Amino acid sequence: MTEPNTELLSALRHALGDDAVLTGASVPAACLTDWSGTPGVAPLALLRPRSTELAAAALRLAHAHRVPVVPQGGLTGLAGAAVPLAGGLALSLARMPAIESVDAATRVLTAQAGATIQSLQEAAAAQGLRFGVDFGARGTAQVGGALATNAGGNGVLQFGMMREQVLGLEVVLADGSVLPMLRPMIKNNTGYDLKQLFIGAEGTLGVITRALFKLHPAARARATALVAVPGFDAALALLGQLQARFPASVAAFELMWRDFVQASLGSQHLREPFDSAHPLLVLTDIDGASEAALQAELQALLTEAMDAGEVLDAALAQSQAQAAAFWKIREATAELPAHMRPPINFDVSLPMARIGAFAGECRAALAARWPGHASLFFGHVGDSNLHLSVDGTSVGGDEQAVEALVYALVGAYGGSVSAEHGIGLHKKPYLGASRTPAELAAMRAIKAALDPLGLMNPGKVF
Repeated sequence: MTEPNTELLSALRHALGDDAVLTGASVPAACLTDWSGTPGVAPLALLRPRSTELAAAALRLAHAHRVPVVPQGGLTGLAGAAVPLAGGLALSLARMPAIESVDAATRVLTAQAGATIQSLQEAAAAQGLRFGVDFGARGTAQVGGALATNAGGNGVLQFGMMREQVLGLEVVLADGSVLPMLRPMIKNNTGYDLKQLFIGAEGTLGVITRALFKLHPAARARATALVAVPGFDAALALLGQLQARFPASVAAFELMWRDFVQASLGSQHLREPFDSAHPLLVLTDIDGASEAALQAELQALLTEAMDAGEVLDAALAQSQAQAAAFWKIREATAELPAHMRPPINFDVSLPMARIGAFAGECRAALAARWPGHASLFFGHVGDSNLHLSVDGTSVGGDEQAVEALVYALVGAYGGSVSAEHGIGLHKKPYLGASRTPAELAAMRAIKAALDPLGLMNPGKVF
């Protein structure tokens, strides 16, 4: 270890406490990488501050010694954004897990960055309220990481991404300066909305330490339906009808192509949900005040759509158990990768009207390049998010060629190479497919202004 690093570690231990500065074998293996599968990297040290003031002290010291810092949340990211740097510092927010307050009257929740998404949900539910974002890693993913990657998941169609939940942020910049942007007003036209710069920035501009969130009234009832449609245009028409009939109440609109449904049923040993196999299945949740009224209204809408030939078949869940059975088909994403060796996964966004055409052209392009390839198409669709998984074995393990083909097509369709998971390390080569040179230059200028030494999560995104 060089002398400057010895001095830095000594100063960090003095400022944060010995138990907050872990080095060598004392750094947990789980902190060496995230869920992206990127090979683990041992940092110079793992820092675990217990407060914003201590996080600021750590960044001031790192800045003075010109040592890079990689912020870490729950490490559930899938793009490699939280993977440490050799010789750099990893800064974990795990010791800042507090839900500081829930104001039921104004529907505002204050949390430290280390709080999990599930803890926010539970704190909101205890007050008869709802936090607007949900996803599978809720029990591990932390507020800071979810904000830094602008996480989505379930609820986006109704409430938006993490970005839309935020009223205020507290952020520590690379030099240790603190931006106290914890103002719970929706109306605040006092120049640049600085907090939005840090949401989705993947820790490249600063460290999020606290946040103010708006909450929503909890739904009293929910109706779930599984619907077979003849094609994408019919699915899009059904979404429009649902949103017109149930304004602001369509909580989910999931679309599953036949290849996905078949794989899901096979992997879970489930029966076909309808008497016939259909090209596309829609899974939708509708929130409301009365279960009986919801069921009747949704049944009427589906009957009208079937009479018009826009729906081929439909099943309306009559119990929570039946709703869970419908969702089991869609949630096979946890099991399916085990049947692909390895899976090549994509999380992209497309203009909603063009998702069906993209899926068809993408499948055809893959088949032309790799005849007999295996791919699965599914997605949230109602929020423009399409997922695609390709069996690596079926394309000869040529992951880079598959990515180049798919991302080039995403760019041609005017889409985004990352809908939910960020850029991190994995999607850096393809960022240009979704951002113009002028946009990238503006992003680099913001980075240079807030982190002129390039110490915050270097090598990620750009």
